Amino acid sequence: MRIVLKSKIHRIWVTDANPDYIGSILIDADLMDKADIWNFEKVLVCDVTNGNRFETYAIAGERGAGVCSIQGAAARLSSKGNCLIVMSFQVTSTPVDPKMILVDKENQFVEYLGPGEMHASLNSNRWLQTPV
Repeated sequence: MRIVLKSKIHRIWVTDANPDYIGSILIDADLMDKADIWNFEKVLVCDVTNGNRFETYAIAGERGAGVCSIQGAAARLSSKGNCLIVMSFQVTSTPVDPKMILVDKENQFVEYLGPGEMHASLNSNRWLQTPV
């Protein structure tokens, strides 16, 4: 058995950080559906802006709102305006074709990514700017 990437939301931007909440990451439900991340599923969050990594669970936020809110203690590891990668994994004995999505600066779905497409999209630098 191996642990492999199942889902990935690439370059989602933090819209809020609330350290007083019990814990989790609140993500637009449309993005969770497209990336095949379930409500309360464990996720690994990588903060591209500051290099921090942490595990928490995903909670579905308002559909189409572009929300990405870091809750609880994890809010000390990321801040509003930071860029994240959110991933989930599965244990399997067979290869998996992960659902990977790219979002824009407003956290709206742009495209599904395969290994080749992700490399090409990121090399274009079209999604590397900080939102205004």
